[in-house]
Amino acid sequence: MIINHPILGPRDSAEFTYMGDAALLDRPDWQAKDALAQFINYGYLRDNPAGPHQELWYHEQGDRSFLVVTRDTTTHEILSVKLANDVARSRGRST
Repeated sequence: MIINHPILGPRDSAEFTYMGDAALLDRPDWQAKDALAQFINYGYLRDNPAGPHQELWYHEQGDRSFLVVTRDTTTHEILSVKLANDVARSRGRST
């Protein structure tokens, strides 16, 4: 599988480590009143979709960047690749 890195161009997926669902970027507020419930959901509950899904990948054997890869889980087709920092900022998160 080839991942088209936004900065470095096409790279073999062997250079990357799969880190899980990109929802990991949406870490809960530890000071919220329901922080415990939010962290339980954040840490343990995951969707297992068939179709397009956003995943977090780490470029371990490269520039060590984190990427959000949108991949169709039924065909393994990569639909988009973005820097995780850019995705986090677009969601209102600071990096």
